[in-house]
Amino acid sequence: MEIFHVLRSFVPLRNPIGFGASDFVELVLAALLVMLALASRRWIEPYARRLAERTGWSMLLLVALPVALRLALLPQYPIPPAGVSDDFSYLLLADTLRHFRLANPVHPLHQFFETFYVLQEPSYSSIFPLGQGLALAIGWTIFGHPWAGVALTVGIFCALCYWMLRAWTTPGWALLGGLLAVIQFGPLNQWMNSYWGGAVSAIAGCLVFGSLPRLLDAGRRRDAALLGLGFTLQLLTRPFESIFLVLSAGVFLLPALRDRTKVRKLASLAPAAALAVLPAIALTCLQNRAVTGSWTTLPYALSQYQYGVPTTFTLQPKPVSHRQLTREQELDYEVQSAVHGEGTDTFRTYWERFGSRVRFYRFFLLAPLYLAVPFFLVRLREPRFVWVLVSLLLFALGTNFYSYFYSHYIAAVVCLFVLVSVAGLERLSEFSGGGRFAGQDAARLILLLCAAHFLFWYGLHAGRDEKMLNEMTQYETWDAINHGDPDGRMAINRRLAQATGKQLVFVRYWPPHQFVEWVHNLADIDAARVVWARDLGAEENEKLRRYYPDRQAWLIEPDFRPPRLTPYQAPAK
Repeated sequence: MEIFHVLRSFVPLRNPIGFGASDFVELVLAALLVMLALASRRWIEPYARRLAERTGWSMLLLVALPVALRLALLPQYPIPPAGVSDDFSYLLLADTLRHFRLANPVHPLHQFFETFYVLQEPSYSSIFPLGQGLALAIGWTIFGHPWAGVALTVGIFCALCYWMLRAWTTPGWALLGGLLAVIQFGPLNQWMNSYWGGAVSAIAGCLVFGSLPRLLDAGRRRDAALLGLGFTLQLLTRPFESIFLVLSAGVFLLPALRDRTKVRKLASLAPAAALAVLPAIALTCLQNRAVTGSWTTLPYALSQYQYGVPTTFTLQPKPVSHRQLTREQELDYEVQSAVHGEGTDTFRTYWERFGSRVRFYRFFLLAPLYLAVPFFLVRLREPRFVWVLVSLLLFALGTNFYSYFYSHYIAAVVCLFVLVSVAGLERLSEFSGGGRFAGQDAARLILLLCAAHFLFWYGLHAGRDEKMLNEMTQYETWDAINHGDPDGRMAINRRLAQATGKQLVFVRYWPPHQFVEWVHNLADIDAARVVWARDLGAEENEKLRRYYPDRQAWLIEPDFRPPRLTPYQAPAK
């Protein structure tokens, strides 16, 4: 019978029962959720409670789950390629560290290799701090690819989110919080599908905010050392935002100063925390010296002086470049200067910018979890939750002094957003209006909606129906896995990989080209199989060709769609 061929077409008018692709997805999802709801109280919840009590096993599960879920999508979505210039700069940093050095020597023909967020003089180096580069370098060294470092740090963050919550709530709710972290920041999230980070700073926040309550309750040196380790990771990853992390910790410990016993205890533990922070300070100074030649000048600051980017804080005048810029660098400088604005901040511009950023905080809370926020506000009668709100405001207000905003800027407090969700759901579950278990059922419903949200989009990607994805992903705000390859880099890289011997690729842009940079190299340019160089004109290009006589020369024109790669033809003399 025709009705049994229900899967032969996903076009509603051609399907025997009138189902389209979205109907099948919705039906399967609904069936899974019904089975989950029926099984949860009898089988899942008792098992989950027992698991939540076992810290080691729970953390192992939460490390493995986001990594396994992303690996399962590799047939449909391979290891993500580097996209934005930040990605490439972090990869340069990671490769530099893999060569057991903090900076690379200046290339004799460095003018061909000018790019974004990379210094060419007094050393060839990334401008970024060491933290994210270390994570990429570790994954690259152990597993052969830098993305392994990305995936592992996301898994570690999810596990440490559970560990942090154990200091704030019951084991069961802590495990739920860890699973929420997997759903929100796991396989589909930008942090697992790019190289510019987020998870390392989030790990730092988990260590700090998980250690603080334990420090006051148990007063162990281990907790002090973990607190210091959290500060270390934050300093090595987001130096500016580490100021707010230290201030937040100080506010948390402030009430303890009224108790002399606690003061003496904290004083005895301070050396353990300080010793854990010293390596970060030492590494930062060593990187400064190796990259800029000065112990106290950050690579980031030298880039602002030389190139005028990244832009300065809004309380400062916009930077002025002191170096000859490429056309693309000039455009970037002009845009960042325009975003910064003329002069310095006013009260009005500060609050206008703050208001415009509220929409970006959707990154930290799935839509159903907004229903838990009012119940978190009820808990502000408890001083510790007032501190949570103060810490979130501290980061939000502090980072507002910079013209741009990305989610990883405040990654250190992402675990506090999870805590807001968990604390709100916990309070909701205690509500008894309308029935004994009304609050528990409402909290379960919110969690099921979060699971439905994740399963829907994960299933959509696993099936990878291109037509449906193109139609549906425009409605998903923070899904970063469906990045594709809009610049066409993967096809070009595959073609170069098939060519024999070493390659030299000259990059020629059209006059209207903007921002999408193709000149990116790793730490040892001369040893690389493929070298990417700017097209500086026939006469200048010949200097580089003579420098690399054993390389096959190519010309790439990225502004063609798709980008055009042809053998380089030197003009006739």
